[in-house]
Amino acid sequence: MVRKKRTDGSSEGGEGSGSREAAPASGGGRGGGGYQQGRGGGGGGQQQGGRGRGRGYGQPQQQQYGGPREGQPPQQQQYSGPRGGQPPPQQQQQHSGPRGGQPPQQQQYGGPREGQPPQQQHQQYGGPRGGPPSRSGGRGGASSSAGLPQRQPVPELHQATLPTYQAVSSQPTPSEVGPTQTPDPPAPVQEFEQLSIEQGAPSQAIQPIPSSSKACKFPLRPGKGQVGKRCMVKANHFFAELPDKDLHQYDVTITPEVTSRGVNRAVMKQLVDLYRETHLGKRLPAYDGRKSLYTAGPLPFVSKEFRILLQDEEEGAGGQRREREFKIVIKLAARADLHHLGMFLQGKQADAPQEALQVLDIVLRELPTSKFTPVGRSFYSPDIGRKQSLGDGLESWRGFYQSIRPTQMGLSLNIDMSSTAFIEALPVTEFVCELLNRDIRSRPLSDADRVKIKKALRGVKVEVTHRGNMRRKYRISGLTAVATRELTFPVDERNTQKSVVEYFYETYGFRIQHTQLPCLQVGNSNRPNYLPMEVCKIVEGQRYSKRLNERQITALLKVTCQRPQEREKDILRTVGLNDYAKDPYAKEFGIKISASLASVEARILPPPWLKYHDSGREGTCLPQVGQWNMMNKKMINGGTVSNWICVNFSRQVPDNLARTFCQELAQMCHTSGMAFNPEPVLPPVSARPEQVEKVLKTRYHDAMAKLPKGTEIDLLIVILPDNNGSLYGDLKRICETELGIVSQCCLTKHVFKMSKQYMANVALKINVKVGGRNTVLVDALSRRIPLVSDRPTIIFGADVTHPHPGEDSSPSIAAVVASQDWPEITKYAGLVCAQAHRQELIQDLFKEWKDPQKGVVTGGMIKELLIAFRKSTGHKPLRIIFYRDGVSEGQFYQVLLYELDAIRKACASLEAGYQPPVTFVVVQKRHHTRLFAHNHNDRNSVDRSGNILPGTVVDSKICHPTEFDFYLCSHAGIQGTSRPAHYHVLWDENNFSADGLQSLTNNLCYTYARCTRSVSIVPPAYYAHLAAFRARFYMEPETSDSGSMASGSMARGGGMGGRNTRAPNVNAAVRPLPPLKDNVKRVMFYC
Repeated sequence: MVRKKRTDGSSEGGEGSGSREAAPASGGGRGGGGYQQGRGGGGGGQQQGGRGRGRGYGQPQQQQYGGPREGQPPQQQQYSGPRGGQPPPQQQQQHSGPRGGQPPQQQQYGGPREGQPPQQQHQQYGGPRGGPPSRSGGRGGASSSAGLPQRQPVPELHQATLPTYQAVSSQPTPSEVGPTQTPDPPAPVQEFEQLSIEQGAPSQAIQPIPSSSKACKFPLRPGKGQVGKRCMVKANHFFAELPDKDLHQYDVTITPEVTSRGVNRAVMKQLVDLYRETHLGKRLPAYDGRKSLYTAGPLPFVSKEFRILLQDEEEGAGGQRREREFKIVIKLAARADLHHLGMFLQGKQADAPQEALQVLDIVLRELPTSKFTPVGRSFYSPDIGRKQSLGDGLESWRGFYQSIRPTQMGLSLNIDMSSTAFIEALPVTEFVCELLNRDIRSRPLSDADRVKIKKALRGVKVEVTHRGNMRRKYRISGLTAVATRELTFPVDERNTQKSVVEYFYETYGFRIQHTQLPCLQVGNSNRPNYLPMEVCKIVEGQRYSKRLNERQITALLKVTCQRPQEREKDILRTVGLNDYAKDPYAKEFGIKISASLASVEARILPPPWLKYHDSGREGTCLPQVGQWNMMNKKMINGGTVSNWICVNFSRQVPDNLARTFCQELAQMCHTSGMAFNPEPVLPPVSARPEQVEKVLKTRYHDAMAKLPKGTEIDLLIVILPDNNGSLYGDLKRICETELGIVSQCCLTKHVFKMSKQYMANVALKINVKVGGRNTVLVDALSRRIPLVSDRPTIIFGADVTHPHPGEDSSPSIAAVVASQDWPEITKYAGLVCAQAHRQELIQDLFKEWKDPQKGVVTGGMIKELLIAFRKSTGHKPLRIIFYRDGVSEGQFYQVLLYELDAIRKACASLEAGYQPPVTFVVVQKRHHTRLFAHNHNDRNSVDRSGNILPGTVVDSKICHPTEFDFYLCSHAGIQGTSRPAHYHVLWDENNFSADGLQSLTNNLCYTYARCTRSVSIVPPAYYAHLAAFRARFYMEPETSDSGSMASGSMARGGGMGGRNTRAPNVNAAVRPLPPLKDNVKRVMFYC
């Protein structure tokens, strides 16, 4: 997955840094509530020419910042106030009380909000944090922000009409707060009561949440986007002609019932071979392997019973195969309706007829299922491409993914290349040698070896090799606790024991060589059978579904990583091999598949201008092909690191090198624009990884003892061994949930290299961890982002990571992040929680419980983040944009209904009638749509990796027939084929236009804090993913599935196996995660 860049945390000396000393940094620390509104009119009623006393978010902009239009450099505005120690330009009457010991003129309390052009300020009445001061705003209605003259709305903002916000302040207000007065700070903001909303004005109507998925309709596409340079791309979608056949569905009952689809299919194949020409009226049915059979036209009966004899694939005694009889009843169930599918594809019907799509999918899967090994929606074979060893007894097989999808161009068959891990078809003794990476005859197995073997082999199918042609197949259920030579079993009722070694010699004349190894246990645990490892061979074609180790992941990625041109050729070759024109099932059902990739119209959105600090040589920057660098630039809000310490866990790094590295890093942070003390509180200390807890706590307390009371440690720098096992996770858990300190880990190899590029990247991460901002969108500062800049807007990102397959009990982890600055929208605070195993709905978004003293109490992640936004900006959010990652199409309804309801309840719990309009967008990376340049040799249409250019957006042809979705490739490729992100809007009360949401999403991808590249998914969703991944380390070691992972390793927890979307069982016993410390929560600790 791509790493994205973003900036976060509270600013220098602000609340995000504990009691960090206030630094006179750019913009005078995090200014007070005095937000001025740029273009786009005031909040609420003012905009419609209301009574001028609406919640005065709006402030007329005296010098309208025209800002750069596409492609022009913006004029050099002074976005951020004075850099530490410089006097600010004389602002017009910007006075407010001095901040911790600084001279008043450096204050700028209401001065330029970090990173706004000062000349946009005009009499900003600032006030202490925690909420803007009140000022009587016209006709006696006290406004909780400066009451200001109204201004005409600017039409280009595509604003929807909003309710009038009547400012009814719940606190006494001074009769008039003049420019030189600072009012008393308002009472601490517990809730949102300062501002109540006048109901009943015309508005973006807050729509009632549908009671069920049946009543739920997703928003229709608001037209196609127009912004950007038009171009053509190719997509791996192949047009499928809708058949005009009369489809019939039949119920199938097979007795005796078997669980294996393979056996069911064998029974049905036998039936069709025998009776197709007669009883089945020459029809060739498609079968799903379970209970349903489909035909193109009716069978000559309504219900019929058949009897079939099926020979076992394993041979019985004396070389005879066992025959089993099956009774099959086929009974008419329904006619599958293709008419509605046609209507849906033409946009004349809202919901997709899933049954019809399912039938067509089953028909097109019939032939590949018989030729290849099916896994989910993919098919694999050792003959498609080369098999590659992955080590430890595994190999990768190539295959292809196939799925039929409804799109604007009609039905489309989506085909993509894929690879996955299979267990090598080896004799079990060889497999075990590969697994343990040693000769198992040399020394006895340890307990750890046994556990590893048992884990790897449980559920694997083997065939026996000691009985000539009779290759019986068994599934392994476990290992024996003792060696083969000690194993005995009863041979008669009198409990006469016989050893396994004797039995094999007497019965089969087979002398067991490796009697020191345990036996495999097969069959059920009540009546176990024992098989010596050396008589068993693993059956070919078994997918390995458990977790891969680092080396295997790397090897698999190497196989799957293909340049766009090669991937496109492979896809076309696969379509040719599948030869749908000759597929008897496709023919029978009248399905015709095009042999060429779909050509699709796309647009390339322009990159946004980025703002850096004016003290650097370059104050603004226009990224080129999705990337830029920090040369000649300084962070727009450099954080402050006054007190720091370093712990070195690497035996290879001597103390003097650790010292030099820290000095270089401190220097780079300073060069990049941070206030970074070159000297640590204590010298770097070396320590052994197994003493991580003791060392961290001792060093922390020693350092705290040296500091004046009320001062905090701002940063811990840690040097780690390159392979550090569970050390990284343990360290993050201790720092973030016990000590309340942010840390930056650096691997030994980087300490030795000390490259400038590496140091600059680490500086970006440190800055946001201590509450700084790296860069901000110029359009955010000049208030020109539609439906974000015009009124306080909070952007959420949410994700749930599931445990890896094979982890049957560990919890899933949900993370929610939310922007904490407006209008800049670059800092995101994050919260995490553990929830039921593989539960996809986020359970802690809203919580309600009974407290013996207080009665009913409400809380949860949304409420906490809304309150944090109110505290850090002085505004309550009047608009919510919620990007939700990791939801598959089958879960859209459940996730939307459950989570939108939680958002509504969280808002209502803050204040009666508080219901800001919500836009809920699902972000998907796990899909199989790939976009290719129309001409791979045209240097103007591809990046250096041969991929389509960053900013490429597609909202036609291959997208949903009627709903609001689009594919956006926001990043430049590095290697392999770029995967565009798919955004699907499930709810939109803010009435975004296609251009509005596409441009916002693309522009946000340039604000990811961790690198100077645009990233592949919108940063809030990326940050939520990082936070959820981090929280896995907080679990007690026995429940963590990441204990043995190297730092930062696998990008995404889970992914295979079903996810649960039933309404959460709140009482499911999940051990809660240890809570994050408050000063960690406020900054972007997960970066």
